[in-house]
Amino acid sequence: MSTTRPLLTQREAAAACGVSRTTIRRRREAGELPGAVLDDDRGWLIPVEDLLAAGFRLNAPAPPDEKKAVGDPAPATTPQDAAPDESAAALRAELERLRHEHALALADERGARQLAEAEARHLQARLDERGAHIEDLQRALAALTPAPDRAAIPRPAHPSPAPAASSSGPAPGEAGEAEYASDSGRRRRWWSRRD
Repeated sequence: MSTTRPLLTQREAAAACGVSRTTIRRRREAGELPGAVLDDDRGWLIPVEDLLAAGFRLNAPAPPDEKKAVGDPAPATTPQDAAPDESAAALRAELERLRHEHALALADERGARQLAEAEARHLQARLDERGAHIEDLQRALAALTPAPDRAAIPRPAHPSPAPAASSSGPAPGEAGEAEYASDSGRRRRWWSRRD
């Protein structure tokens, strides 16, 4: 290879351009670095001209330091004089940042507490509703459960005679009334008993 232009490895090109080796590899594979050649010893070698043509900046220099004019009447400050002011400004900025973070954390905490309280009130209301519903169901179950003395009521030995034409049994309401009408010591039911 007899080129006089400088060639950089992928690692050197990445360091010179301030990007990662992966970026250089992707650009090479995309064909944006057409002069790149594979060397057996050093790997891929990339010409500097190709890097510049691809839009990379090689070792971009820092902006020049500001120089004061020769006849400037302002007194020159030493780095020691500027350091306390800069450190105080940095500390003030840090203090303001911490105050802001604290205020945000406090607001988040208040919001979370209010949400938790609202959720607790909601759950307590649901619990109260469920408790009232359970009480209603217990009362309904107690009303539907036969009392111990109802189960012990004897049925009459001789049921009232049924009409001969009807073989289905007594008419609704007659059996219950007949049962309790013969038993004068008991209260009379106002509804028919279902068998």
